Amino acid sequence: MAAAAAAPVASQAQAVLRKRLCDPAFVHSPLKSSPDTNYSKLKYLVASSVSEACNNSVLLLGPRGCGKGAVLDMVLEDLKKEHPDAISVIRLNGMLHSDDNCAMKDIARQLCLQHELSFSKMASSDDNTEFMIDMLRECGLAHKTVIFILEEFDLFAQGKQRLLYSLLDAMQSLTSQAVVIGMSCRLDADQLLEKRVRSRFSHRKLLFIPSSLDDIQSFRVVSYMDKESGLLSIDCFTNALSCMQRQPKMDSLQDLSILELYVLVCMNRLEDKEQNSYNFNTIMKEYKSIQDAYKTSDKYATTVCFRAFEHLLDRELITFADTKGRNIALEYRPVKLLISSRELAESLKLNTTCPTVLQKLLDRERYM
Repeated sequence: MAAAAAAPVASQAQAVLRKRLCDPAFVHSPLKSSPDTNYSKLKYLVASSVSEACNNSVLLLGPRGCGKGAVLDMVLEDLKKEHPDAISVIRLNGMLHSDDNCAMKDIARQLCLQHELSFSKMASSDDNTEFMIDMLRECGLAHKTVIFILEEFDLFAQGKQRLLYSLLDAMQSLTSQAVVIGMSCRLDADQLLEKRVRSRFSHRKLLFIPSSLDDIQSFRVVSYMDKESGLLSIDCFTNALSCMQRQPKMDSLQDLSILELYVLVCMNRLEDKEQNSYNFNTIMKEYKSIQDAYKTSDKYATTVCFRAFEHLLDRELITFADTKGRNIALEYRPVKLLISSRELAESLKLNTTCPTVLQKLLDRERYM
């Protein structure tokens, strides 16, 4: 009887947790928890532009995953409820619309779609620009604000910046009514603007910071919840704690091939020899010296070794020593390790397929 009674309770608890985790309003609620949040600042800026019939522009800057898009979506959702017939939203993305002609064409298409007008695919870029200016004027006279959202804003700042100039210049008219909101991961995005574009930009910026480690790790235990009981056990908390204490680099080291371990050991040997500058070719010479000295059967072609070298770069276990020489071939660019000798030694011990010679080489160098 007790088990039967506990089942509905567990099911209800699971449903509540799922709803909270999947409900954007609940997940993003901390982003609008106080009057000083970027949500409050952005809403005030856009809302005042709508109510006072004025033009504005602002940049939302911060790394990916810090809440720029979530804050903007919440602001737009609130304003659409408060001003249901006074807002029109046009969305562009620098990855898709970095070409000025393509961007202007899509602006015209979205404006036609939202205002139930026929869209001409054959219209020229100048025709689409003129159409946008006319629509901004008509929307202004109808007390309707057009909100332009430019995601990956820094990509629009490449080239001649004709789109940005046309858009911001059209907003200088007293009859237009628009807001331009740019989003970018680059904190210096406004510095990429040409002088003529910068003079028409309002220079308002909202900086977003990523969530703290504590915020990211809170409530992680839910992912280990027992699905059958719907309850959190001691094991759930233990598993969550061990996950929080994991070291990403050590995890990456466990998945490496034997050849990739050879490359890392060779790099470690070069650094122990205080060779401050070395590259892929230098690593290959060290690798050959190990083969000649220990007569191992682990011999690979240079092309295969180079693929292993590139994979280590992709895994961020090694990196280029400096930013110079980007035009130089990869095999000639100086590199360095991003892991310590201790981390490498521990990974070799945990790797059951690791050749004995690698462990001996590393141990000998550590104790010399």
